[in-house]
Amino acid sequence: MLVILNLPLIGIWIKLLKVPYRILYPAILLFCSIGVYTINNTSFDVMQTAAFGFLGIVFVKLECEPAPLLLGFVLGPMMEENLRRALLLSRGDPTVFFTRPISLVMLCMAAALLLIIVAPNIRKKREEAFQEETA
Repeated sequence: MLVILNLPLIGIWIKLLKVPYRILYPAILLFCSIGVYTINNTSFDVMQTAAFGFLGIVFVKLECEPAPLLLGFVLGPMMEENLRRALLLSRGDPTVFFTRPISLVMLCMAAALLLIIVAPNIRKKREEAFQEETA
C-alpha cells in the first residue's frame, strides 16, 4: 500500500536528493523541533532533544558507534531485570553464574570476544611505545 502511495511522488523524492546538505540539515532540525514540541506543547522537550542532539555530535566527534549505544539502551533494562531475577532465585549468590554450565560457557564466550576486540588496540599501543623508546 505504501509503495502505491509513494509511486507518484518519485519525482519529488529525486528532487529532494538535489537539495544541498547545508539547507537540508537545518530544515530537518526545524521539523524535528516542531514535531517534538507538538507532542506535549512543552519547550523542555525541545531542549531535551537539542541536548541529545548535541550529545550525538559529541559521540560522532569521539568516533563512538551508535548501534551499540542503542542496543545498550534497549536491552539494558531487560538484562538488569533478569539479573535481579536470577540473583533472587539464587538467594543473592553470584557464583551461580560460574557453577552452571550454560552460563559459564556464555561468560567465557563473552570474555573471549572482549579479548579479541581489545587485543589489537593493546598490541598497537605497545608497538607505538616501543618505537618511541628506540627512536
